[in-house]
Amino acid sequence: MAEQNRKILFSRERIATEVKRLGQEISRDYGDEEVMLVGVLKGSFLFIADLIRELETPAIVDFVRLASYGSGTQTSGIIEFRKELEMPIKDRHVIIVEDIVDSGYTLECLFNKLLLQNPRSLKICTLIDKRARREVDIEADYIGISMEDGFIIGYGLDHDEKYRDLPDIYLVEES
Repeated sequence: MAEQNRKILFSRERIATEVKRLGQEISRDYGDEEVMLVGVLKGSFLFIADLIRELETPAIVDFVRLASYGSGTQTSGIIEFRKELEMPIKDRHVIIVEDIVDSGYTLECLFNKLLLQNPRSLKICTLIDKRARREVDIEADYIGISMEDGFIIGYGLDHDEKYRDLPDIYLVEES
């Protein structure tokens, strides 16, 4: 993917502003009650690291790893759990932290699986809410940035495990 095929869509400053706002919203909603952030690896690792530092409410973190994308830019529709939670979520306030909600398949699968573990509450926080390719009826409670369509990389988002380290989010233009 040559550099000339991508352009900055969301700058690091815009991302930081949105993460700060999300942290304030979550802190306002939970106050002094502890929340458990469940990061969806690998894409959410930068977002969750920045988000937890913006929270004023007590928080703990755990991770799951799911896979639904191969090396292409479209979802396969098949969800594979590669890493389960290490801490129990029963009777906890849980927020799933996703880098991007696209088709919604991965998130719907995870949400329904976690609901079976009887959390006190279960909400969704996403940095990017991509609407155009949504195929299931699932909505995030906390949304950083909404966009319609386009393949994006950077700030944890990858293509074939590359480009996660980019500090901005880039739109990859079709060549």
